[in-house]
Amino acid sequence: MIKKLYDKCVSWAGHKYAKPILAFESFIESSFFPIPPDVMIIPMVVAKKREFLRIAIIATIFSVLGALFGYLIGYVFFNEIGIKIFELYGYEDPNFLKEKFSTKGGFFSWLGILVTAGFTPLPFKLLTISSGFINFNLIFFIIICLITRGSRFFVVAFLTYKFGDKFGPFLEKHGTKWSVIITILILIILALTFYLVK
Repeated sequence: MIKKLYDKCVSWAGHKYAKPILAFESFIESSFFPIPPDVMIIPMVVAKKREFLRIAIIATIFSVLGALFGYLIGYVFFNEIGIKIFELYGYEDPNFLKEKFSTKGGFFSWLGILVTAGFTPLPFKLLTISSGFINFNLIFFIIICLITRGSRFFVVAFLTYKFGDKFGPFLEKHGTKWSVIITILILIILALTFYLVK
């Protein structure tokens, strides 16, 4: 099932309406769809290198809008829709999230988790829905989504622009490792910034 969806997304990259499809795919991926926009971004940039910035911007904007939709699901429709999405991904008891968030330092723990999910292959949609469910600060939520999703998609688009179709296999093989490394660096920078401001 996932493999078929993956192959379908790759095929969409060559469609004449690839950009609107990328916008739609980026939107739904942030709230329930399992395949990340990177799958379309790479072949689209390979085909149209000069448009790598536009492609990354489309993915970023609609991913953030989709994240807001995920937040809405968690905030208003968690019991009706959100919990079913959790079950689809194998999580049957999301109530522990509220307990974790309510503990001392819960806000910053969740901030770290949200940053990690935004930049790595972790299921971002579960974090967007959960953020609405625990009433996470909406302004911080939007800022983190913009920074993490924007960074991720711009890095993927730029590296594809520089290295062409060689980057796709590299990302499949080493993408998770480098995503984790970059995420740790971002978290360290955020922690240092918070410490200095405080």
